[in-house]
Amino acid sequence: MAKKGNRVQVILECTEHKTSGQPGTSRYITVKNKKNTPERMELKKFNPILKKVTVHKEIK
Repeated sequence: MAKKGNRVQVILECTEHKTSGQPGTSRYITVKNKKNTPERMELKKFNPILKKVTVHKEIK
């Protein structure tokens, strides 16, 4: 029988890329524990289109 856990898959999208006007998007998929972090995640990840590390926020 499969376990029912609090871990969910979330998508992180770059915040600076939207305002840059360049085509495409920078997205990452990760897993978080809903019980320990109920708010939306923010991580610094590499954006290959802008070629620098930017803030990526969780999207719904």
